[in-house]
Amino acid sequence: MAGPADARARGARIERFAADWLAARGLALEAANQHAKGGELDLVMRDGATLVFVEVRHRTDARHGHPLETITPAKRRRLIQAARFYLQRNGLSCACRFDVLAVTGTPPDLAVEWIPGAFEAF
Repeated sequence: MAGPADARARGARIERFAADWLAARGLALEAANQHAKGGELDLVMRDGATLVFVEVRHRTDARHGHPLETITPAKRRRLIQAARFYLQRNGLSCACRFDVLAVTGTPPDLAVEWIPGAFEAF
């Protein structure tokens, strides 16, 4: 049985994969694993002048549902709060959006579904 350290390491690998996958599609990594009051931002990226807060969700299979199903209203509120804190802490005022990257499978067989502008906040 995998423990918390294994889960964290797996999560870190998936987030690195996600950052590289998005970079190959033109986004630039600004920051990763940004902890803020009430939440964590998995990836902060740039898409031109737009700052993109990316929530990365992973499931090895669909037994417990699709990764997109885990973005609940409460999760969206925490992400929005964390993003506002990130903007304030870094003195930023720019166009922003929230993307979700759903990853299913196990390396090297990963399927990716990218939802740009998955939800609105500002």
